[in-house]
Amino acid sequence: MNEGTIVTGDACQIAYRLDGPEHAPILLLSNSLGTTLQMWDPQMEAFTRNYRVLRYDSRGHGKSDAPAGSYSLDRLGRDVIELIDALGFGLVDFCGLSLGGMTGQWLGVHAPQRIGRLVLANTSAYMGPPAGWDARIDLVREKGMAPLADASVARWFTDDFAASGAAASVVAMLMETNPTGYIGCCAAIRDMDMRRTSTLIGLPTLVIGGSLDPSTPLSHSEDLVRAIADSKLGVLAAAHLSSFELPQAFNAMVLGFLHEHFEERNPLHAITS
Repeated sequence: MNEGTIVTGDACQIAYRLDGPEHAPILLLSNSLGTTLQMWDPQMEAFTRNYRVLRYDSRGHGKSDAPAGSYSLDRLGRDVIELIDALGFGLVDFCGLSLGGMTGQWLGVHAPQRIGRLVLANTSAYMGPPAGWDARIDLVREKGMAPLADASVARWFTDDFAASGAAASVVAMLMETNPTGYIGCCAAIRDMDMRRTSTLIGLPTLVIGGSLDPSTPLSHSEDLVRAIADSKLGVLAAAHLSSFELPQAFNAMVLGFLHEHFEERNPLHAITS
């Protein structure tokens, strides 16, 4: 395990963590709005068997800096490029959920030469109307993160999963998120519209949708698959944070996709199961 920080061109510190075999292919994971790199803990045992996993706290979250002001998807995407440049990595595979999946779409359009395979989970090319995000920004600016807890749990998890208490650690991440950083990322989502540009993604892409997801409904995943030529759809019977609610099924879906395309690109190499 290796933890550290890099500093971006606009002087924002981004925290990261590396796990897994040193010479294995790099798999980069990008967190959702209101969580940290720890949201991927349920994936680590499975993913690190064959990959060197790079996780980071998106700008405004966790141990990363939270500059004041509105962020943009362009800035969030460039954070990723600056991170992998600073660590000396060339080509990486990318898996992002929700906001992380939006960042992944940006990378697929603007930096395809840095991404081998792309996984976009529980995400969307557009999450309007802007007025809804403005209302959330105003609420957080006035009252902090506490008012978001119940509504977020209802969107992120099915009722049965939430009632089990298994979501407590994710709720804690949300409550500990810097309000300034949360607001900055809300602005990035508010201003995002990739419904046309997502058609420019030419990478092998897996889109994962949740059949019970009220935040980014399955129809949003289907729209992405229609837009991205070399893509396939995987569906999980989960709400928004499908990687946390159904980790075994999520892990199997992601690894199956990555292994399939790894063998196509590297026919002389085998990945152990």
